[in-house]
Amino acid sequence: MAKLIIKWIKSGIGYPRDQRGTMKALGFHRLNEVVEKEDTPTIRGMINKVNHLVSVEEKGNGPK
Repeated sequence: MAKLIIKWIKSGIGYPRDQRGTMKALGFHRLNEVVEKEDTPTIRGMINKVNHLVSVEEKGNGPK
């Protein structure tokens, strides 16, 4: 399964509490931190909710 490289690029200050909670649920602790997650519909939904705070890059498994 493909992986997603997610980088926190904008502060959550001034945004609703649920969006800050989503950032924590994605595994972020600090601004400019990078996490790697499996590409699942759940993770995609979380990213969609905070897409204004993060940047996303796909990391494939390579040729089969």
